[in-house]
Amino acid sequence: MRAGDQRAAGYATVWAATAIAALLAIAALVICGGAAAVARHRANGAADLAALAAAGRVADGEQAACARAGLVADRMGTRLVSCRLAGRDALVEVGCAPPRPLDRFGTASARARAGPVAKAGRAVAGR
Repeated sequence: MRAGDQRAAGYATVWAATAIAALLAIAALVICGGAAAVARHRANGAADLAALAAAGRVADGEQAACARAGLVADRMGTRLVSCRLAGRDALVEVGCAPPRPLDRFGTASARARAGPVAKAGRAVAGR
């Protein structure tokens, strides 16, 4: 092997190592982005379910409704940030901590509102 060929082989190794490092960095960014999206979707789902649970307990008062919302949020792996009743509507906000490397950026939060459904009947178009 000539000296020039050995030098060229060394460059190929450096380029290959750099390409692998770049691919690993891109894969890590994609995984972190996916984890953040999962946390956001978990927060949205938990907020929706907690609001529905609280709306189902509106007749029992705000304390009972919010206690039920907190239970649902806890079981969904999130925490209830706020809960209140506005008339017969329940308004909740939940927070969901993302996985370990992303937790320094804060929690994903979501708000939801749920209330009574109108009486059964025909839908009126345009109203």
